[in-house]
Amino acid sequence: MRNSVSGTPFAYNHPSAIEDSEHHRQEVFEEAWAQGGFAFASTYKDLLTNEQSNEKAAAFIRSKIRETVQDPTVAEKLCPKYMYGTKRQVLDSDYFETYNRDNVLLVDVKESPILEITETGVQTANDHFELDIIIFATGYDGMTGPLFKIDIRGRNGVTLKDKWENGASVQTYLGLATASFPNLFMITGPESPSVLVNMPIAIEQHVEWIAQCIDYLREHDIDVMETNAEAEQAWSKHCREIANETLYVKGDSWYTGANIAGKPRSFLIYLGGFDYYTKRCQEVAQNNYEGFQLLKLKSIS
Repeated sequence: MRNSVSGTPFAYNHPSAIEDSEHHRQEVFEEAWAQGGFAFASTYKDLLTNEQSNEKAAAFIRSKIRETVQDPTVAEKLCPKYMYGTKRQVLDSDYFETYNRDNVLLVDVKESPILEITETGVQTANDHFELDIIIFATGYDGMTGPLFKIDIRGRNGVTLKDKWENGASVQTYLGLATASFPNLFMITGPESPSVLVNMPIAIEQHVEWIAQCIDYLREHDIDVMETNAEAEQAWSKHCREIANETLYVKGDSWYTGANIAGKPRSFLIYLGGFDYYTKRCQEVAQNNYEGFQLLKLKSIS
């Protein structure tokens, strides 16, 4: 998994969905669908770079939903209208079968918005639903949200939120550090592979790299570690160039910040592959942490 593109035990098996024959493509999709989990995302290399290939996958998924959900109206509500993979995927464990149960009702809150929570349930534009328990799914303020909720301050008291212009101008080095914020390490932060790879594996890689880095600093009596502006500018540019070659940037999702009113739209996830990312981090460490300034306080004084 550590040597794979996505941090999962799957490899891309086929180059292009639109270049494959219809019969073989159907076989590939059927096999992956039956396998479940992340297998479907690993069928063709171009599902998230080619709109036509993406539509082949999306059409297959919609056909499976219609095949599974008995009520055609409900099935259509469940069919994604966006490009496959540009929002968080439903990894199906009898999820769609749930809508065939007598005690399950699907309410489209885009069609009939929630107006208020009452003493006994939920009032939508069209109906009132009596409920015993309400589970709120409030969504994510992804990538920058958790960091901005902490009052992180760097040199001269500048906040991380101000440096990144409230998310409009995020720059990091490897998604691990940012200039003018010495000794600050971020785990699966903006511009790291983060939420589009296997998160436990990504977190392990980050924690191990940071721990080894701290060991290095102690062994060499280094007090201050800070990335330089040139290194972070180059990394951020690299991240944007790769992202702009994909369909992710065209999606309205929490990946791009589209779910938060007023949040600057951006795509802050590194898409160059977990394997390449890990290798690059190792190279930085092996080259005595190139791209970072390593300072001893005694030498400064």
